[in-house]
Amino acid sequence: MKKYIYILSIAALSLMTACSLDREPLSDQSELNVSKEGDDSERIKFKDRAAIFAVYNDLYNVMRDRQEHWYLDYLLFGESRTDNAYAGTTGAEVVPVETNALDASNPDIARDWDRYLEDIAKANVVITNIDLVPDPTFAESERQQWKAEAKIFRGMMIFDLAHWFGNIPLNLTEAPDITADNIEEVYPIYFPKPVTQDSAYKQVIADLTEAIPYAPALNAGDKTRLSKTVAYALLAKLYAELGDWDKVIEYSDLVFADGIRLEANYADLFGYDEDKKDAVLRNSVESILEMQYYAGSGSWVTWMFGRDMADPESNFTWAKWITPSRDLIKAFEKEGDNIRYNQTVVWDACNWSNYYPANNYPFMYKCRSAYNSIIKLRGADIQLLKAEALAHKGDLAGAAVLVDEIRARVNLPALDISKTGSEEAMLNSILNERRLELALEGQRLFDLIRFGKLMEVMNNINQRDEGRIPQARPFVPDHRLMPIPQTALDKNANLVQNPGY
Repeated sequence: MKKYIYILSIAALSLMTACSLDREPLSDQSELNVSKEGDDSERIKFKDRAAIFAVYNDLYNVMRDRQEHWYLDYLLFGESRTDNAYAGTTGAEVVPVETNALDASNPDIARDWDRYLEDIAKANVVITNIDLVPDPTFAESERQQWKAEAKIFRGMMIFDLAHWFGNIPLNLTEAPDITADNIEEVYPIYFPKPVTQDSAYKQVIADLTEAIPYAPALNAGDKTRLSKTVAYALLAKLYAELGDWDKVIEYSDLVFADGIRLEANYADLFGYDEDKKDAVLRNSVESILEMQYYAGSGSWVTWMFGRDMADPESNFTWAKWITPSRDLIKAFEKEGDNIRYNQTVVWDACNWSNYYPANNYPFMYKCRSAYNSIIKLRGADIQLLKAEALAHKGDLAGAAVLVDEIRARVNLPALDISKTGSEEAMLNSILNERRLELALEGQRLFDLIRFGKLMEVMNNINQRDEGRIPQARPFVPDHRLMPIPQTALDKNANLVQNPGY
């Protein structure tokens, strides 16, 4: 009896910490989620199109308004664990990111783990219920499109979660309510065994490829939607992690075939118009997926990085996250890359001196106002991934053309033969170009890992960068992944902590 009380208490606690739509889904079909004898009446949860629309539309609200995990922390872990940035504040949850002292007790890691699982569960509600809605006015084409968008959303969230943590618990349908009669069957559904990172990636591929035939085409006037092009871009990024360079090229080409190209003026991607009190540009030709904000509904996340140019004195009394490092600044200066430097880093006076003198302090500048878009996916990233793929396949000239196009946009000369004449040299040039082009956009950690450079770059960082807090421990191969949060381990006995933690 005590066992049943304990299980029910844990499950009830899990349900109380999230709304009914945040429940973790069921991984495989069973008696619990498949009606007997083809009768779907007991499974119908949404009575009409309007009811399921609210859940579908909430996926977009999540992306737009809950940025902590997929943007704020994505940048913190993706940049401050590398040579690009310092943590920025003295908070106990943030400093370990910079010093490589992360452990399972970190609350930001726990938040991200929970948020990603909640987002996957939200998508599951749409995917598993939309075909059952008994509304004859709800067109089949619209059902298929909404389901496709939900699959792209789910694929994106699974990709991020597995990218960070490796083996993850993964359920793909909505879990039933817990009752006294089904508690033994339901408990392992809420707290499942983890799948491997490779298995999670296969699910991402399945979600995205299944979505593509029904997903909306890219809308040049609205880059906030989960389109076919978003799926192509995510597949290009995932296949780069898998080292399948033919697939990277295939999906990159599909992105470009949809009209994605470099925006002529790099500064327009992140610019703020002081006269209009608004972003310079939304829906650029380079943007693949972005979240947009307007007067009256601005983004709060800019407060975390520096001044909000729309309201410069608001929330500027405390130290900001993701402070640009001296090593990154030196990289821009060494390349003579003034255009990207000035769009990535801005100097200002402040009230703290954690890393620099207070009267001349650098800030992350790519999210500079509450009305600037947050760009999740953009063409330059995909173009450099294609260059990386070409280099791996021996097409050094083709890779150089793509890199040189990106350099020309910011008035830098083409790479010379010393930087393109061998596969190793070309790949090093691409890695450097990705650093400068995508600095403080959350890509650096994954790039260092994919290029096999994490330990080489980070284990002598204190010798190269005198402003960085000393590393608590050296990076080892296990540190390519984050620790599984202790809160998750406590709830789910099937989970095993990642090696190295």
